[in-house]
Amino acid sequence: MYIKIIYSLFFSFILINSHAQELNCQVIINTSQIQGSANKQIFDQLQKSIFDFVNNRKWSNDIFGSQEKINCTFQIIINKSLGSDEYSASIQVESARPIYKSAYSSTIFNFQDDDFQFKFQQFSQLEFNENTFQNNLTSVLAYYAYVVLANDYDSFSPLGGTQYWQKAQQIVNNAQSANESGWVSSQSQRNRYWLVENTLQPVFKGLRDCMYEYNKNGLDMMFEKTDEGRAAILKSLDLLMPVYKSRPASFNMQLFFNAKADELVNIFKGASPEEKTKIMELLSTLDPSRTNKYSKIQGT
Repeated sequence: MYIKIIYSLFFSFILINSHAQELNCQVIINTSQIQGSANKQIFDQLQKSIFDFVNNRKWSNDIFGSQEKINCTFQIIINKSLGSDEYSASIQVESARPIYKSAYSSTIFNFQDDDFQFKFQQFSQLEFNENTFQNNLTSVLAYYAYVVLANDYDSFSPLGGTQYWQKAQQIVNNAQSANESGWVSSQSQRNRYWLVENTLQPVFKGLRDCMYEYNKNGLDMMFEKTDEGRAAILKSLDLLMPVYKSRPASFNMQLFFNAKADELVNIFKGASPEEKTKIMELLSTLDPSRTNKYSKIQGT
């Protein structure tokens, strides 16, 4: 009898955890710009619907424990009401990666997408099919769910996020005839189309290789071997030079430094004079717009 109970509990545990979702996503709906006309109930429902859609959907075939879920934030800023159920907005997506044997989490993706218009009716169900475009709201949400996954997998194994970049690209392809902004190559050089298109091009492989080396062989080592970890991070940034020479000031390179700039300052404040000189040379070339920020490495 006791054995049967134990087996029953064991298999129930396996069944529950085999469907454990990948994302631990905080959803924020900011309506401050339309506060006077905002219907609080609709936006409360929107927040709940997005939370359930992102956090309760299975985005991969892998099993994630509760401590392995990817921490991320989707903040939607409602800019304007275009009608009874249509809104102009922007979406800020940020994700972080836990660092081995520490309480520190490192930002690996941070982007504000201003090309976001969607429809939402109170009590409606959010529907998504990865093989066809159904609506802009769930397509954008699913796209960024896969981008978060892809970046996270790239940080743990070389080119590990490829299948999720490809899934994000499929959503882009489905949206080409949808007449919605943010999906088409000709609209901008800094949109959803180019983020995934660039990532999957061979010329940007160094950026993905850097993401792995920086996080796995750099940050993950720093808790136990600070100097070795910092040296590995410095070495990983050399992988960006071929990308820079082929595509200077590219959107994807800017996104990398959006996520890593403050962290690099904190890491290299404690470096040797030789390392400080080398990192300043690299960063002033790769990310010149933030030279003033990086000068804090040398205490200036």
